[in-house]
Amino acid sequence: MSSLDALQARLGHQFRDPALLRLALTHPSISHELGTSEEHNQRLEYLGDAVLQLVLTRELYDRYPQHDEGPLTKIRAQLVNQVSLAEQGRSLDLGELVFLSRGEQLNGGRGRPSIIADAYESILGALFLDGGYDVARAFILHSFRDEFTDIESATLADNPKGLLQEILQAVSSEAPQYQVIAATGPDHNRSFECAVFHKGEEIGRGKGKSKKLAEGEAADMALERLRLSNSAKSSAAPPASPG
Repeated sequence: MSSLDALQARLGHQFRDPALLRLALTHPSISHELGTSEEHNQRLEYLGDAVLQLVLTRELYDRYPQHDEGPLTKIRAQLVNQVSLAEQGRSLDLGELVFLSRGEQLNGGRGRPSIIADAYESILGALFLDGGYDVARAFILHSFRDEFTDIESATLADNPKGLLQEILQAVSSEAPQYQVIAATGPDHNRSFECAVFHKGEEIGRGKGKSKKLAEGEAADMALERLRLSNSAKSSAAPPASPG
């Protein structure tokens, strides 16, 4: 199996136009070294970047209906950057496959993150042109599956309200509701006390210098109560009878 055949196997797509795949792997240094106008992968990189942004933006929009533009943009920036794209490219062995000028090779181009990241986006552009949007989308979402898992775990760990809502809505259609119980102190130094309710029952309470902080503390208390309740239920459960 040739190296390009192996790449296509990793991509999960057999190119109808193999020249398009070779173009995606052709670095601009080739034309610079030859002093010709030979085509290279920058146009495909431009296209691939747009496809990647669209796929991930739509996926984030669908996955996180509770987030507005700001948090969604931050999450996307964690997914799409030179470090992450170079890592995606390395998983496809693009550093070894990209066509570089002799000078670029001698200067360590095969290991350069910018070259690998650009080649990865070029591959996405080639996939889009050769197989269509659905092929490119399926590959992108498969490639980023672990990154989505990591980001979701980190997001929930830093977001007790989101974690509480996820846990409660797994067992009930009702979302938790937050209510300000008290606000004290002068305008320049207010302190808030908030409670969180589920199905009309108070399940947590917290204080903070802002409503957001007080709600987060209330969610933390509710999560701790849920953990203690689940732990008590597990301890009270009778041992399984021997088979």
